[in-house]
Amino acid sequence: MKTATFTEKRKFIVKLGKMLHKYGTPAYRLEAHLMEVATYLGLKSSFVMSPTSVTFVIWTDGHEDEYTHVARVDPGDHDLGSLADTDDLVNQMLDDKLSLQEVDAQLDAIFVMPNPYNKLTTGVAFATSGGAFAMLMGTSWTDVIWSSLLTLVVYVFVLWSGRSKRVAHMLEPLVAIISAVLACAVSVYITPEINIRLVVLSAIIVFIPGLALALGLAELAARHLVSGTARVMDSFMLLFKLYFGGFIGIGIGFALFGQADFVQPEPLPKWTAWLAIFLLCSSLIVIFRTKLKHAVWSIASGFIAYGTSIGSAMYLDYTLGTFVGALSVGPASIVAMQGLIVLVPGSKTYIGLNSLIEGQDFIYAEHIGQQTFLIFMSLVAGLIFANVALPPKKSL
Repeated sequence: MKTATFTEKRKFIVKLGKMLHKYGTPAYRLEAHLMEVATYLGLKSSFVMSPTSVTFVIWTDGHEDEYTHVARVDPGDHDLGSLADTDDLVNQMLDDKLSLQEVDAQLDAIFVMPNPYNKLTTGVAFATSGGAFAMLMGTSWTDVIWSSLLTLVVYVFVLWSGRSKRVAHMLEPLVAIISAVLACAVSVYITPEINIRLVVLSAIIVFIPGLALALGLAELAARHLVSGTARVMDSFMLLFKLYFGGFIGIGIGFALFGQADFVQPEPLPKWTAWLAIFLLCSSLIVIFRTKLKHAVWSIASGFIAYGTSIGSAMYLDYTLGTFVGALSVGPASIVAMQGLIVLVPGSKTYIGLNSLIEGQDFIYAEHIGQQTFLIFMSLVAGLIFANVALPPKKSL
């Protein structure tokens, strides 16, 4: 690396930082990783990362060369495959297996790399995630089937948003409105056995910002106050948009089609919860673009998180079960993501919002607001203790 100039080094660090931000890396991990890379390159550095801005300050020992870069960026999406590829490349450089110039060229290839899963596979994954969530809620096969079908409709709008900026700007409330109107139509004209609000929640579950809320709280716990506050507030605004869309859509649906009397269906057997975990984690592999070599461990992390949380809840409080689940999954960000998704109470936040505004629960949950807060706190505490008990070998 001694042959690289200061300009090459700082351009590389800025490019790496923006790419890792785009792939959804939390601020505290991103800043630590960039600092490790800068130190390896013989530079001093300071970084401030937030969901919508990045700041790089890089200088040499004697301040002969200094560079500051500030940029406005869009919030990152989870792309675990590209994140893993980028991490592997940088690790090879840190191990002196590749030069900075070689890694820089390969980063360009990763940046333009297409989605490893085609649109059909992604559509099936969306449908599976909606049905799996309904199954995890223990409702009925009717809800599972219609949740899957409505999630397919949601995916059509996701594809449309990739071609239209106007649709992209209003995507979250739009898909909630469409899902709610269609669910109301199904309840009147096809089957009165569907739980409309739960089916709507299942159809838009991919957008529920439970993981973002948990990461924001984890950033606050790590004293990354700007990034954590921004991420938490962005998550709440997204949640409000989704709930507003669902609320308006149900109102429109009832006005257009009327309101059918709900017929209580047969509940799902208990064993389907484990099937739901498998289907949900499998679908998230595609949605998060996880590499196939990480698929088995990703699914395993989901089972570990769910199994340890409900197992410990038999002896401890349910919220403490979440702490044990987060502790058992550990700090590894790529393969642990599915486990964290299983634990985060994003859906409970939506249900609690419905209870607060409409004064009714569409699924039985006692003290939902208090329970949601305690689960988030237990999850963050579990991640902190996991980092202390088993410190990650890599910053990512």
